[in-house]
Amino acid sequence: MDPRVEAHADVIVDHSVGIEAGDEVLISAPAVAEDLVVALQKRIGERGAHSVTLGGSSRGRRAFMRAMDPEDYDEPPASLMAMVEEIDAAIAVRASTNTHEASDVPPEKNAAYAQIMKPFQDAYMEKRWVGTQYPAPGNAQDAEMSTEAYEEFVYDAVTKDWDEQRAFQANMVEILDDADEVRIVSGDTTDVTMSVSGMNPVNDYAEKNLPGGEVFTAPVPDSVEGEVLFDMPLMAQGREIEDVRLVFEDGEVVDSSAAKNEDVLAAVLDTGPGARRLGELGIGMNRDIDRFTYNMLFDEKMGDTVHMALGRTIDENVPDDGDVEGNDSAMHMDMIVDMSEESYIEVDGEVVQRDGTFRFEESED
Repeated sequence: MDPRVEAHADVIVDHSVGIEAGDEVLISAPAVAEDLVVALQKRIGERGAHSVTLGGSSRGRRAFMRAMDPEDYDEPPASLMAMVEEIDAAIAVRASTNTHEASDVPPEKNAAYAQIMKPFQDAYMEKRWVGTQYPAPGNAQDAEMSTEAYEEFVYDAVTKDWDEQRAFQANMVEILDDADEVRIVSGDTTDVTMSVSGMNPVNDYAEKNLPGGEVFTAPVPDSVEGEVLFDMPLMAQGREIEDVRLVFEDGEVVDSSAAKNEDVLAAVLDTGPGARRLGELGIGMNRDIDRFTYNMLFDEKMGDTVHMALGRTIDENVPDDGDVEGNDSAMHMDMIVDMSEESYIEVDGEVVQRDGTFRFEESED
């Protein structure tokens, strides 16, 4: 087996989810990622843990989504809920032969189904979990790379020194730890402010996302004001959305547009309660991810970027004392702003990053 696959499995089992004897582990992965599943199963067995593997078929999901009527469903399958309640850890492997397979599923149907499956998502995220990428041909095509080049890109990103990355990102966590207000400015198209007072900034160094490489926090839901142009594309519901523009007042999207597939954006905004509010502000800090690949798992971690997510706030960002609350939603859609030129991040009136260079990097020179 490719030793890079073995190394990928080691990071997942040892670093990301920390599999221990007696754990019951759910692996969900499509057939194209079989080598990684085999490597994971071997390591799970060596640790005296149990595993259950679920295959995934994007063609099968497309068929179901096109055939189903959301009005026929009130809740997730009971068997699925029972399983997620029993497991200790979950490993979700992404890999695609066709990333556009679901492009002809109506956006409003996708949105309705996300609302139905929300209880499952909530229960899943209470477990030890990680989402990662296997370098499949469909994802390489999206990145406009050969399969071999994409494999190198993925394995370099997931098998790096995560202790070193954690230490680098800790500088940004310290800045956000007691912050009140963050302002993001990029050119003349983005100027948005938000309160992060009381929220917990999180250092993502490849525990729940592999690769990691960001520091993320959550805005107070009703505090977001201003306009954002997300100038990097994103994939949602099997479709590419370009140049998303959002205008916020009192935390809510009051105006929106997109240069491509605006109907998908509209359906996302109408998913349900919380879909028109931000649930996350993330700062990309992984400089080994140096190119855009149409894969949000990687793209949101790129250095010189920030991303904001409509919808659900990650539980880790919300303090246990109940003084502030995050945003509750069935969906979570990340969108990226390029911060490499004519841009800055301001925290409590002080510029902490300009044109991609952090204040603490300048002090190290």
